[in-house]
Amino acid sequence: MIKDKFFDRSNYLQILEKRINSLKEGYRQNIAIVGEENVGKTSIVFKFLDKFYDPRIITVFLEVRPEPLEDFARRFIGVLLYNFLINSGIPLKEDLDYLIKKSERYIPKTIFKINSILNALSRRKKINIFTDIFSLTESIHQETGKFTVFFLDEFHNLENIEVKNLYREWSKLLILQKNTLYVIISSRVFKAKLILSKQLSLLFGNFEVVNIEPFDIYSSNNYLEERLPALRLEPGLKDFIINFTGGYPLYLELICDALIKADISADLAGILEDLLFNTSGILNQKFSNYIKRFLDSSSSNDYLSILYLISSGRNRIKDIAHILHMQRKEIFAKITYLLELDAITRSGDFLKVSDRLFAYWMRFVHQEKMRSLTFDAKNQKEKFRDSIQELIQEFLKQASKPLANRVHELLQLFEGDLMQIERKKIRLNHFREIKPLAFKHRFLKEGLLGRSNDALWIMAVKSEALTEQDIAEFAKECKRYHHKSQRKIMVTLKEVDANARLRALEEKIWTWDINSLNQVLDLFSKPRVIA
Repeated sequence: MIKDKFFDRSNYLQILEKRINSLKEGYRQNIAIVGEENVGKTSIVFKFLDKFYDPRIITVFLEVRPEPLEDFARRFIGVLLYNFLINSGIPLKEDLDYLIKKSERYIPKTIFKINSILNALSRRKKINIFTDIFSLTESIHQETGKFTVFFLDEFHNLENIEVKNLYREWSKLLILQKNTLYVIISSRVFKAKLILSKQLSLLFGNFEVVNIEPFDIYSSNNYLEERLPALRLEPGLKDFIINFTGGYPLYLELICDALIKADISADLAGILEDLLFNTSGILNQKFSNYIKRFLDSSSSNDYLSILYLISSGRNRIKDIAHILHMQRKEIFAKITYLLELDAITRSGDFLKVSDRLFAYWMRFVHQEKMRSLTFDAKNQKEKFRDSIQELIQEFLKQASKPLANRVHELLQLFEGDLMQIERKKIRLNHFREIKPLAFKHRFLKEGLLGRSNDALWIMAVKSEALTEQDIAEFAKECKRYHHKSQRKIMVTLKEVDANARLRALEEKIWTWDINSLNQVLDLFSKPRVIA
């Protein structure tokens, strides 16, 4: 999603449109948009702002930077006045004094407050300045009846503008400001959610959290079809690209651009070599710069080693502690640091590198270069290409297997660890027996039975969508088995509709759609299912 291209994301645009239109009707619901870097948060906001127009609503976008309060105040005031005047027919300049002068005839009381704020800042009197700045939108409403929607990009940087009791002061405003809607945006997912749960958890004025995810499998496939209509990309390679990129818009865009430029004359491994391995490659430079944040630390080697181990599939905390010869307390401190930076995420006893492509880079590029004794670039390139080819072949091999077989192989990897999925923790019991089940029903045919010393797992596997009838039939089948700890799971490659999910809850059946299944496959470093 670069070069001003935009694709899909209608669900997120609809949320913004619904909440902003409700503001005029007296219902205000602030929004927090969170998601990893390169997932398309800012593109979604810009697409919305490009299309949205309402003469009663002022839309303002401001990137929050680590800067002195006076600089922040001037940019805040400037962008607010600029967008207030934008449809007035007045020629605009990005000059604060000019904007103040042009606005005075429309909002004299607000301009008086603005001048008071700027004078106070020039005299370094900063008491209540933050409150005064953020109250300007309400002042505009009092004078004009206009509402304001304020987009604050990377809002967590507000902590760096030297405001005492920042969140306490802002919380008071959020409760009182009925005519201002805030859309706060952050790439620091862990930090943002901590702020929202601890500092900005309000009875009134609280934030609806919108998690921006990468493209799902269907959107990724449609994206590739739209971007590469003239190229006959083999279905298996197209699915591999979806698996390899994890659906990140930026990575899909870069690979598509390279494929179009090469016109398929270069193989996929060669294209990935240019992007990821070569020192001039865009992604090589991006990831090389990313790991520099760890190099100034006295524990830099430990952080990079942990990232490499997780990338290589040794991603359980106990295994990492054993390999690095660290005490649990010591390893937890380092893992916490990486979690706070959003470098990794945690699911029960498992860890995962947040950026899928960065994990491949750590595994096939960075670590191989660190291990090299000869620094022979040609040899390293050949090794990288071989690794990519092996990755492609393993993906194609797994993709050719029936779904039930893949789930069976996945169950064989369980060793009693905890996993979290859909906010629920589940013990992945070590099974002493796993055998196929055959259901004698028209649409529900395949399943698996897993026995451990402590639990019995009964699973149904269906590529098509689950129906309420499927769930009812499966529930009947499960009653044939008696165990004090019975786990009933239905796996499907489609989304589970609301009615089927509700029926499953009533029957105490877990439903895993393709996204849930792929989350589990990720934990064991297995290729995703691309349906």
